[in-house]
Amino acid sequence: MGSEPSPPQLPPPPLPLWTDRLVLRTVVASDRAAIGDYCAQPEVTRYLPFPALDDEGLTNRMGRLVGATAPSTVGEFLALAVEFEGVLVGDLMLRFTASHGPADAPSIGELGWVFAPEHAGRGFATESARALIDLAFGHYPLHRVMAQLDPRNTASAALCERLGMRHEAHTREDFADRDGTWGDTAVYGLLRREWAAL
Repeated sequence: MGSEPSPPQLPPPPLPLWTDRLVLRTVVASDRAAIGDYCAQPEVTRYLPFPALDDEGLTNRMGRLVGATAPSTVGEFLALAVEFEGVLVGDLMLRFTASHGPADAPSIGELGWVFAPEHAGRGFATESARALIDLAFGHYPLHRVMAQLDPRNTASAALCERLGMRHEAHTREDFADRDGTWGDTAVYGLLRREWAAL
């Protein structure tokens, strides 16, 4: 009896990515101070799946981000640092969450982002996330990208809408919040054919 076929190995992404104002590149160890600065702020991580980071938490997160350079299979992710004029202003994630079948390449990806609050209001999140979506569909064989967020995170909800994503679902009390309560989840999605029409 033969073994199950393996999904294809995907080529690494063509990095860095350049937008009008930004450079999107892999995360490197020397980004620790900048990422640690904004990820240590409770107001930044309020709606993220991790609390404000102490030194140990930052070490763990940096290990994951620095290693996330060439995802190929479900469960792996790409992490990108976002630079403006040589200053790191935030980071992005594209995580492969599902494939059509066990021998298929990933077909669904989840987007995530976190930005330093002192750089808010300048369109950096929109510009960089749009470039990541273009990479998700232009380089990877994805059928769909999506984002899950706390509905109270109105800034991220507005970002999803600017990116052309549709508000597809609002699930109630399905997320165990850090304060012991249950939170809701909003789901936004964009299909390949919708991206092609943007």
